[in-house]
Amino acid sequence: MKKTTQQNQTRSKFYVTTPIYYINDVPHIGHAYSTIAADTLARFYRDKLGKDNVLFVTGTDENSQKSVDAAKKAEKSIQTYTDETAQKWQGIFDNLGITYDRFIRTTDTDHIATVQDILQKVYDNGDIYKGVYEGLYCVGHEAFMKEDDLVDGLCPDHKKAPEHIKEENWFFKLSKYQDRLKHYILDNPDFIQPQSRRNEVLSFIETKGLEDFSISRETQEWGIRLPFDDSQVAYVWFDALLNYVTAAGYGTDNFDKWWPADLHIVGKDIIKFHCIYWPAMLWSAGLDLPRQVFAHGFFTINGEKISKSLGNAIDPTELVQKYGNDALRYYLLREITFGSDGDFSLQRFNDVYNSDLANNLGNLTSRLSTMLIKYNNAKYNEVKVKPRYEYEDDITSLKFHTCLSELFSWLDSLNGAIEENKPWELFKTDPEKTVTVLSAIACELLLITKYLEPFLPESSKKVQAIFHNGVITQNSEVLFPKFD
Repeated sequence: MKKTTQQNQTRSKFYVTTPIYYINDVPHIGHAYSTIAADTLARFYRDKLGKDNVLFVTGTDENSQKSVDAAKKAEKSIQTYTDETAQKWQGIFDNLGITYDRFIRTTDTDHIATVQDILQKVYDNGDIYKGVYEGLYCVGHEAFMKEDDLVDGLCPDHKKAPEHIKEENWFFKLSKYQDRLKHYILDNPDFIQPQSRRNEVLSFIETKGLEDFSISRETQEWGIRLPFDDSQVAYVWFDALLNYVTAAGYGTDNFDKWWPADLHIVGKDIIKFHCIYWPAMLWSAGLDLPRQVFAHGFFTINGEKISKSLGNAIDPTELVQKYGNDALRYYLLREITFGSDGDFSLQRFNDVYNSDLANNLGNLTSRLSTMLIKYNNAKYNEVKVKPRYEYEDDITSLKFHTCLSELFSWLDSLNGAIEENKPWELFKTDPEKTVTVLSAIACELLLITKYLEPFLPESSKKVQAIFHNGVITQNSEVLFPKFD
């Protein structure tokens, strides 16, 4: 049996965030991936620490050129466009069963106040100065690029040539924090995970070094005005990253309870901003660093990168309408090792759904309840179960794949126990033993579903409603109808 780590024993609160998402398009399955992972952890910690000691934040990044361009294309004012689109994102996350505590928008009043207050602090600290930027700017990344970042003159991710711009901006002294950041990462091996991303960040610092970066745009009208120069707006990353501080209650009595964040879940494409820019910004503002940044990998769709131009982005809402929320959660967290790259296939999704959810968990629940109704008047004996797998260390280490693999192996063994004991034959000779066997399996199933609740909240609760206080209370609903 695994022992609980000291960190888990002493934790009194848990604050987890996802990236905030650009709203120039609707959510696709990649956005759902980060958000479902964070939701799983939030559910686990609410059960462990109490709901008042967990803060789960997601939201939308609206102060960008992408939003301006999308609004123009839609022939709407930027305010109308961002309001409508943010509402659409929030509604989709609600339909996916995401239990966020705050859905933050970078146009929120308290966020604007946070950004301006911290910008002023960083400016007063001497870490912001005026200069001229001339170079390449990728609108898709909302980031400045260098020639050696390009492939054949194009952004490797967006396959477009960056814009060449020259303007007077305000710059942040990132270079000032190079040595401090390097030593911090070396001294705190859990700060950036998984290990491959930590190595990537260290390599970047050591080989390329940290250069000061522009924090404002002179030519952009939409955004948060600098408190010391209202002719310019904050550069999207200096604005967006501060959402985590805003959501923690910056400037209120709650801030000390929640900050620092315990975990930022991000995609591997934005580790430069979260693991290099972000720590330096926080230090300059006199704030503590988050305890961990975990960068998950990407997944392809049938072997190809998710791309708007290819038209292969999968709408998670459509999957949920057919298969249910738990099926999507299960596939993403079971089939793709969190932190590694993976592939999404509709055929594989359907196969996994049928084999693991319909044939394993669903079939076990149906068979077991039916036999207890038949052989013991819809009753079972409540017995104490010794866990075969303690999953706490794995889930807190974000080893979702391992957790689900172990729990479904346990379910396999329960199906195996039914086949081995053959209750339909055993009952003819030993009714009492039949009830004992079935009761033990029912109690183990209930314990498994307790462990599964953060991953499969809807179906776990349905199983627990069927087997309740020694009585089979219902037996009509099919948990996971099979699909061809």
